Amino acid sequence: MIERILAISGKPGLYRLVSRGKNMLICESLADGRRCPALQRDKVLSLGDIAMYTVDGELPLNTVFAKAKALTGGKIAPVSTKDPADAQRAWFAEVMPEYDADRVHAGDIKKFIQWYNLLVETGNDDFSEPKPAENAAE
Repeated sequence: MIERILAISGKPGLYRLVSRGKNMLICESLADGRRCPALQRDKVLSLGDIAMYTVDGELPLNTVFAKAKALTGGKIAPVSTKDPADAQRAWFAEVMPEYDADRVHAGDIKKFIQWYNLLVETGNDDFSEPKPAENAAE
């Protein structure tokens, strides 16, 4: 589920992949449901491809979202993106105590909180591990 949610650089919020067109992706905003194209020049990232730095390596974003969901009981985060960076960092340390404080910046935490709240508010809170694709050649 999370691998079909996209972040498009230069556009606020998150988008659901609807379809593929010639030289573009058709995306739908999670916030308002409007559809828009993501062209070749746009930098598009699937949330399934993003990871957060830990002291031991990296942790997939869906795992971090699942930890936040377990901590909040499936509700939105108790801190908002308008709270001070120290409050955001303290809450994120509760969610993921093993995060690398040197490589995870305040902007990363703010974006995580924004994305988590948007996903929970829109009902896209299935943060289970993506199922591996079966190999048809076997």
